[in-house]
Amino acid sequence: MFQAPIQVPIIMPQLGESIAEATLVRLVLNPGDAVEVDADILEVETNKAVMGVTAQANGIVGEIIAEVDKSYPVGSVLGYITVTDEEAQRLGISDEPEQKKASAPRKPKVELESSTRVEPTIKGLPVPAHVGGASYLTPRMKARMAELGMHAADLSGIAGSGAGGRVTIEDLERFLEDIERNRITPASSMRVAVADAMRRSWTRPLATVGRPVALDKLLAHRKAQAVKPGPALYGLRALAIALGEDSTPAGRLIGEKIVHPRSVDIGFAVEANDGVLVPVIRNADQTPLADLVERYNRLVELARARRLPAADTGGSIATITNYGTFGLTLATPIPLPEQTVLLGMGSGVVVPSWNAELEEFLPVTEAMFTLSFDHRVLDGGAAGRLLKRVAELLNAPEEL
Repeated sequence: MFQAPIQVPIIMPQLGESIAEATLVRLVLNPGDAVEVDADILEVETNKAVMGVTAQANGIVGEIIAEVDKSYPVGSVLGYITVTDEEAQRLGISDEPEQKKASAPRKPKVELESSTRVEPTIKGLPVPAHVGGASYLTPRMKARMAELGMHAADLSGIAGSGAGGRVTIEDLERFLEDIERNRITPASSMRVAVADAMRRSWTRPLATVGRPVALDKLLAHRKAQAVKPGPALYGLRALAIALGEDSTPAGRLIGEKIVHPRSVDIGFAVEANDGVLVPVIRNADQTPLADLVERYNRLVELARARRLPAADTGGSIATITNYGTFGLTLATPIPLPEQTVLLGMGSGVVVPSWNAELEEFLPVTEAMFTLSFDHRVLDGGAAGRLLKRVAELLNAPEEL
């Protein structure tokens, strides 16, 4: 009796500890292509990286039931691989009961999570969001916002007509009708992730201090190196040493306790397509600058390609961002929700500086460095002292 080939499901894997879903962005192989174990079949995008979904068996790519640009939860069946009986036996897969039609493709007996497609959390809005809820709103308004996946912040552009300027359900519906007349594009998963992180960060009282830092010694040191560190790496190393000397400024306030970091893991912001990724250098206070250059450059390239390994993201205690690469001399960047401090560096400019010994002005290259911080944990004085120590270290680059 004819037996149809066995089909092994292609399942959305667990792509990270906090990753619940991913978006299919590309078919690496097409139906009918031969595939080997561990070869990439599909590429999916999370809010952190683009990763491959690999084959669990040798065979022929069968039906792909997932659609490009659609999101699917972990455990979803994305398609099938057609395998031989020998391959099925190697995998330990049994057939379905014999009473089923022999002409139907045989699917292995494996327990899978539902493959229900993840629907967009907001329909008709330019910026989707994952969590609903708002305060000082009627139950009806809260229910409507929850249905759309909206936040209270999304109402900031609506002029309320209710008592005391409160936004009513009618105001919301008019707002939705109005924006439908505009050009609307879907927000990428990274843009949604950045928006969510910044929204959570802004729930804290944040402040920023700044001071100019002379860069002439740093630039001279960099020029003398065979493999030249990026300016941000100098800042990262200086911040790491300063926090290694006293990690108190990087502590997090949890309830009524300060949680101090176990290690000095420093992140650095890298602009990627439609967002920012933050690779992390672990134990940055214990590794000399010269030994960090290759690792830093590799992480920059991986971040720009959206292929950062999970081990090189998350868990950092502070971040440095070089907004000077955009020609900015001053900015007030926002620390990540799980961090207390963020060091920013502006573009270097040549300015006159008074030399008391020569009694004349001399040209000096300076850049504005800023330290943005959670004011619940740090006050201006402590933030200023940390920034002062970073400036001292940058003016002794040979010690980095």
